[in-house]
Amino acid sequence: MNLYHCMIDLHRDTYALNFVRAVGEWMGHLDDQGLIGEWRLMRRKLNLASDAHRDFLLEIEVADLAQLDRLFNHVCEASDEVERLHTRVHNMIDTVEFGLYRPYPDPARVERAALL
Repeated sequence: MNLYHCMIDLHRDTYALNFVRAVGEWMGHLDDQGLIGEWRLMRRKLNLASDAHRDFLLEIEVADLAQLDRLFNHVCEASDEVERLHTRVHNMIDTVEFGLYRPYPDPARVERAALL
């Protein structure tokens, strides 16, 4: 399991509940396609966070890098439904920072893997 982790700030004029609904529809679509595992959207509580943290945290589980690749390919297909769902979420976001995490320690000991 890998965790795609997104820290998100919305545009000032965006209503948070509209964002939540849009993310739910987008993640629901991706889940229906078998492209993601569990996902969760969280919001900073009581403004308790450093300046490096964003207002929302979206975490999306993917089984492996092959599933993540299928996910990105699906987004790039740009069917009408994908375009509508993705654009609705994307247009509400002012800033996003993301990373890909894995359980640690893991059996593959990836730190030792290198091409050079």
